[in-house]
Amino acid sequence: MLIRLLLLFTLVPLLELFLLLKLTEWWDSAWYTFLLVIATGVVGAALARWQGIRTWQRFHRDLAEGRLPADALVDGMLIFLAGGLLLTPGILTDLVGFALLLPPVRAILKSRLRKRFQADFTGQSHVYTWRNTPPRQDTIIESRLLDEDEEDESR
Repeated sequence: MLIRLLLLFTLVPLLELFLLLKLTEWWDSAWYTFLLVIATGVVGAALARWQGIRTWQRFHRDLAEGRLPADALVDGMLIFLAGGLLLTPGILTDLVGFALLLPPVRAILKSRLRKRFQADFTGQSHVYTWRNTPPRQDTIIESRLLDEDEEDESR
């Protein structure tokens, strides 16, 4: 996991920088690239805010109707992630961020996340345990209640 994070935080910024430099070279102007980064950040933040508000309303509607707002929570998490990616300067992060704002893409991710969570948890009535963990062994501790007279004798 640490290796993946290290690669993510080193390779992605280097690739983003390379793409921004190539885009600047292709346009013969750094200003167009700079304006593109600013525009995608502003437009992406506005879209993420709009969809976030709609998801918040759906969350409250589900609660008012007595339903568990699990889908709204996952949508909210993915929209929040999309907003963060869109505010990060770069081409790849913007593409992933805009993709996360599309409801069909979020629906695919939600189904994959649901399958992943179901594979990681095994349900036993209302108690959930992690997969691949040994069952808990109960320990019985015997005790007895002493009267005041017995307490004095035991000392």
